[in-house]
Amino acid sequence: MRHQFEVREEIALDATPEEVWEAIATGPGIDSWFMGHNEVEPGSMVRHSLMGQTQTSSVTAWEPGKRFSHQTEQNPDGTFMAFDYLIEGRGQGSTVLRLVHSGFLGDDWEAQYDALKKGDGMYLHKLAAYLKHFPGRTSSFNVLVPGPQVPDHERVWSAFKNALGVTGELTEGTRVRLSVAGLPAAEGVVERADYPSVPSVCTADALYMFMHGYRDTVVVEQHGFTAGADGRAAEEAWKSWLAQAFA
Repeated sequence: MRHQFEVREEIALDATPEEVWEAIATGPGIDSWFMGHNEVEPGSMVRHSLMGQTQTSSVTAWEPGKRFSHQTEQNPDGTFMAFDYLIEGRGQGSTVLRLVHSGFLGDDWEAQYDALKKGDGMYLHKLAAYLKHFPGRTSSFNVLVPGPQVPDHERVWSAFKNALGVTGELTEGTRVRLSVAGLPAAEGVVERADYPSVPSVCTADALYMFMHGYRDTVVVEQHGFTAGADGRAAEEAWKSWLAQAFA
């Protein structure tokens, strides 16, 4: 049985409507803050590929700098998702972005809906971090590495803090030193903390998300902004870290 859902989010962004449009309505822009690999055919189609699967959406609204909407193909059980982004320019080069995420979910709808309510807001804050720290740049790679299901929030929070070299309080503005075997050490700042997840951490050349997500799955994402950076090596490093941190 399918269940209708709707999630509404709004965020103020320190970027122009044109910059926001590039980030949400082009493949390289979306890749720089969202999950997976994304391709956009202007006014026509969106293709989203993640972990070996590709989903196609039809563009339902295309107003550059103002509105971008698309809807996934309907599955055999009648489920689908629709995304509607509204861009409103404000003074001094700022923008308000509104997202309506709607559609129909399947049998596991309660857990899915809970994950979407949390995840949509986290990704918009990750978008804000991208626009703030990497204006005019697009990522050379992005990886999403799922780990185990860990119901203990405090254990997950402690592991995230360890990876970021934080021994005291972890809040917005906390300075960090990323220290993970297989990755170069890097200093950065927490842009958003939402216990037990850390939606956005920025270093000079990378954007990270540490998420305790759907059904308590631990997830790490990294977007690298250095030309020629080795995304495969980063993915393997995070797999090893997850295996060791939650052994």
